Amino acid sequence: MPPHIALLVNPVSGRRRAAVTAVRLKQALRDAGARVHVYTGRSASDSRRMARLAASDNPDALVAVGGDGLVHQALQGVVGTGVPLAVVPTGTGNDIARAFGRPSGPAREVAAAILRGRTRPADTVRMTLADGTQRYYLSVLACGFDARVNERVNDSRFRLGRAGYVVGLLAELRSFAPVDFEIEVDGRRIAEPGMLVAVGNTSAYGGGMLVCPDAEPDDGLLDVVFVREAPVGRFLRLFPRVFNGSHTGCDEVVVERGRSVTIRAAAGAAYADGERVGEPPLVCEVVPKSVEMLELTS
Repeated sequence: MPPHIALLVNPVSGRRRAAVTAVRLKQALRDAGARVHVYTGRSASDSRRMARLAASDNPDALVAVGGDGLVHQALQGVVGTGVPLAVVPTGTGNDIARAFGRPSGPAREVAAAILRGRTRPADTVRMTLADGTQRYYLSVLACGFDARVNERVNDSRFRLGRAGYVVGLLAELRSFAPVDFEIEVDGRRIAEPGMLVAVGNTSAYGGGMLVCPDAEPDDGLLDVVFVREAPVGRFLRLFPRVFNGSHTGCDEVVVERGRSVTIRAAAGAAYADGERVGEPPLVCEVVPKSVEMLELTS
């Protein structure tokens, strides 16, 4: 029986680059003998529904063609099912693809890698909100200053990748006030005003910023980075170090590792995989080896 591949597509991702990529990949997969079913979501919730529908058909792989947000929706469909997840990035940040290997080369080579079926098990993070709602994420959850910047970037008409994040950061600094955080990492407590907290399964967000530089998606642990309250000038001098991960050596930065993280905050939303997921209080728990990631690099 020919392999069955499901493509989940966000057609407007990357200024509609995803739609072009998906058409080429679908043809390359069919030329290689695969049976291909394409699922297109009209919104985040629709993409999530489509991902669950696709996974219920037990394909040999679910391939997300889009940005980190679409991968986040695809994850909700495949986590715990054994259906491998592949990422063909066409978005702005593409941090998840960067963590698990970005495919390169023409569509026929990407198709060949998908059909080769080489996978690696990866941890996911189960997030539980105050109302009991649960979601999973693969990369980084952000709360505080970085989440506010994310909101600015998402509301902007322009998509500038890392440069857009920096523009949003400078704009947010004019009005941002430190947040009263209460954080527990495996029972260890941090309670003080801070700029941000990040809970990482992988190392980067915002288009390659290494906020949790030592995070590994298969070690059964979450990396927690908390930035204490700091004057704007000091924060501006500290921020560029996130591009090489050296910020974790600063006095204002607290780094913890653990399996369960609880965040309570006086205000603000949380973002995971670049998607708005709700507001604190929330709990993040690592779920070891709960998704099979398809390797698309040689």
